[in-house]
Amino acid sequence: MRYLNFDVSLAGDGVTVLEAMASTSAEAHAAVMAEVQQVLAWAAQHFPHSQGPLDDGNDWHHDLQLQVEEGPWHSVTLTLSGSDRFAAEFLQAFPSPPA
Repeated sequence: MRYLNFDVSLAGDGVTVLEAMASTSAEAHAAVMAEVQQVLAWAAQHFPHSQGPLDDGNDWHHDLQLQVEEGPWHSVTLTLSGSDRFAAEFLQAFPSPPA
């Protein structure tokens, strides 16, 4: 991942929240969206029948926010909520870069 670096937080009740935000020029927006698609495709492939609200027993759910700012800058925020199992596999597939 070049643009999306996920911050990890525990929401309680076995739910992990993974959130990434990228704010780029319009020219780089397509590359950011390709990374978003890569992440969502991975999740759909590895957890194909368990996408939806975690309260309903699913393993993962996502929220994607897009905003065009002045400049023209494009901001993308991708938030994934997942079970412990989903988060562990996700972080193995998409490790955070060293701090």
